[in-house]
Amino acid sequence: MSIEVATRLQYIRKKNGLSQRELAKRAGVTNGTISLIEQNRVSPSVGSLKKLLECIPMSLAEFFTFEIEASRSIVSRRAEMPNLGTESIEFYLAASSVKDRNMCIMREVYQPLSDTGGEMLQHTGHEGGVVVSGQLELTVDGTTWLLDPGDSYYFESRLPHRFRNPSAEQVCEVVSANSPPSF
Repeated sequence: MSIEVATRLQYIRKKNGLSQRELAKRAGVTNGTISLIEQNRVSPSVGSLKKLLECIPMSLAEFFTFEIEASRSIVSRRAEMPNLGTESIEFYLAASSVKDRNMCIMREVYQPLSDTGGEMLQHTGHEGGVVVSGQLELTVDGTTWLLDPGDSYYFESRLPHRFRNPSAEQVCEVVSANSPPSF
């Protein structure tokens, strides 16, 4: 499935004021299914996608052809930015409607004690970010740092890396960018 399907489904669901739970209830599926589709982790069949869209309501043709407002190509309003993450780590993608982006800019929100997983991440490109609030534990190539608000990072994404919120009480918020875009 393309990221476009995941992004479009989340955008349309939110634009219609539906939570994942509400859309799942209407479609007779679990909210986990909706979450996995919106995270681009599972590909819905055409029939499944049609069933979800009927609950909004929207046709398949409308879904694949609607134009996201032109202003979104320059400005991404907070409520319109799709969350490509999970409930514990939210990745809000800026300029999601821009085709052929050369970089990815995100607002990342890490719930208390959340992390990107035990397995280290590795991909092509470069990434950097600034901690806006809370604390972020960053591990890159075997070295770990604790970053406070205002601290920043930058590294080659091919190096094994992991992000973690070490606080049991505070949310951590980061604004990040990577190139080429990984979302």
